[in-house]
Amino acid sequence: MTHEPELLEPVDLCTPDGERLAPGARGWSRRPLHRANIDGAAEGRNKRWDYWAVLAGDVVLSCVYSDIDVIGLADVWWADLSTGRSGGAGTITEPGVMRLPQVCGTADLVVDRDGLQLRIDADRADGTRLRARWTEPDGRAGSFDVQVRRPPGHESVNVVIPWSDDTFNFTSKQQALPATGTLEIGDEVVDIGGHGDAWAVLDVGRGRWPSSIAWNWGGGAGRAGDHVVGLQFGAKWTEGTGFTENGFLVDGRVTKLGRELEWTYDWDDPLAPWSISDPGGQLSVTLRPRYDKHTDTGFGDLGSQVHQVFGTFDGFVVDDDGRRVEFEGLQGFAEEARQRW
Repeated sequence: MTHEPELLEPVDLCTPDGERLAPGARGWSRRPLHRANIDGAAEGRNKRWDYWAVLAGDVVLSCVYSDIDVIGLADVWWADLSTGRSGGAGTITEPGVMRLPQVCGTADLVVDRDGLQLRIDADRADGTRLRARWTEPDGRAGSFDVQVRRPPGHESVNVVIPWSDDTFNFTSKQQALPATGTLEIGDEVVDIGGHGDAWAVLDVGRGRWPSSIAWNWGGGAGRAGDHVVGLQFGAKWTEGTGFTENGFLVDGRVTKLGRELEWTYDWDDPLAPWSISDPGGQLSVTLRPRYDKHTDTGFGDLGSQVHQVFGTFDGFVVDDDGRRVEFEGLQGFAEEARQRW
C-alpha cells in the first residue's frame, strides 16, 4: 500500500530551465515516465547512471555506465560466489565524455577506452543486450554477452525522491528480468540462464544530489511455486521525503510500498544475515550472504565505501489483494553505500 501519487503519463523531471524539480514530477509509476531534463546549474551535483547486474546462481556479473558530473565512470565486474574469485575492469573519464539519455533505455551506451569495451543497447521489443570485452589483471581475456528479456506487461518501480526543490533523484528499479548468455574468462565459459534461472536488474539514476549521502539498496528474484517474485527495497536516502523506492513484483505486477522498511544488519559483519521487514506486515525477508563486494575508494575530496552482499532470500510478501507468497532461496543482494561526490 502507498500514499504516493501514481503517475500515468510522461512528465518532465525539472522545470523548463532545468533548475528545479517540476511540481508534477513528484510521484511513482509502473514504467519509466520521467524525462530527466537536469541540464540547469548546480555544477558537480547532477548524477546520471545505468547499472545492470545479472544474478545467475553461483555467478554474478554487473556493468555500469555513469556520468557523475565531476567524472565519468564505466566498469564491468564478475564474481563466482562459490569460490570467491572475481574480476573485471573499469575506466574513469573527464567530465562530459559519458552521455546518457534523458529517458532511460532510449539510446545505446557505448564506451571503448583503456582496454574496456562496453555496450548497453537501447531497449528493443525483445529486451536489452549487454556486451563487454576487457583484460583481466592476470592477462586473461574477459567478455560477456547477455540478452535481457522484458516479458509483456512487466512492471517496475519508478519514483522521484525529493529532498527539496533543488535536490532530487529519479530512479527506475527494474527487477526480475529473465537473462541468458555467456560469461567468458580465459578458456572458461560460464552459461548464464541456460541450466537454471538467471535474473537481471537495472538501476537507473537521474538527479541532482547532495554532496554526501548514504543509502541502502536490495533486491532479487526467483520462483515461488507457480509464481515469479521480484524484490525491491531501499532505505536511508529516502527518509523524511515522503517517498520510497520500496515494492515487490508477483508475476510481473508491482505492489508499491510507501512505508519505510526496517533493515537489520551489521556493517562490520556484512556476511551475517540481513533482515528487511515492512512495519505494515506486507513483507519480511532475510538475506543469507555468500559473498561481500567491499569497495573503499577515494579521489581527493571524493570517495565511496560500499558493502554489497550477494546470497539468497527467504521470506514472504503480501500483495495489495491480500495474496501471501512465501519463498526460499531467491537470488538476491543488499548493500549499504556511503558516498562523497
